[in-house]
Amino acid sequence: MIRMIMHGCNGHMGQVITKLVKDDKECQMVAGVDRYMGIENDYPVFETIEKCDVDADVVIDFSNSGAVDGLLDYCVEKNLPVVLCTTGLSQEQIEKVEKASEKTAVLRSANMSLGINMLMKLLKEAAKILAPAGFDIELVEKHHNQKLDAPSGTALALADSVNEALDNEYNYVYDRSQVREKRNKKEIGISAVRGGTIVGEHEVIFAGADEVIEFKHTAYSKAVFGKGAIEAGKFLSGKPAGLYDMSDVIQF
Repeated sequence: MIRMIMHGCNGHMGQVITKLVKDDKECQMVAGVDRYMGIENDYPVFETIEKCDVDADVVIDFSNSGAVDGLLDYCVEKNLPVVLCTTGLSQEQIEKVEKASEKTAVLRSANMSLGINMLMKLLKEAAKILAPAGFDIELVEKHHNQKLDAPSGTALALADSVNEALDNEYNYVYDRSQVREKRNKKEIGISAVRGGTIVGEHEVIFAGADEVIEFKHTAYSKAVFGKGAIEAGKFLSGKPAGLYDMSDVIQF
């Protein structure tokens, strides 16, 4: 049984993961950390990670960037693996993540969905075959109307996967409205749609002469990210120090 600490346990994703772990026979939530104490959980909750005195095998973090520094210090001190799901880290914090990974196992990924990360691997193989054959590459992402950034981090990660397979020879084009010219063959078009309550939809299009191949992923709830985080926690438990991502979790 893998013992987990939920860092940010009373946030939306913390509660989603807590519920998912209850039905998982391979792991158990043994403690949580959150400054907001207004929710009852089946495990002890501490206001800060420094106050947590419960032994565990891995920490799953869905908190905020302000809490990440203390979390990394704690995990290095305890030699405790951590799945870092918090976004919006500064460059200084990213460097701290890299340093922490020299002492303990740290897994950080742009998107925790198992499906998205499998898609990244599939896109690399598709790009190696289709791009040399003259296929154009376009990416369309859709999210709810409250999302602030565009394109999404996941859209960029998908584009990066394709570009990496093509020796990073392609440029990204985000807006064609101001350009009156034919499409360049060495570009990846990225379009963003914002509306309603769309959780997340990403479509990668390979358009060739007389045929089109589409790869599409749709998230219907944020539970997909929680499931991925739990699988990442299972994978990371017992691993040696190092910097990991979700591509390490998904092995073909």
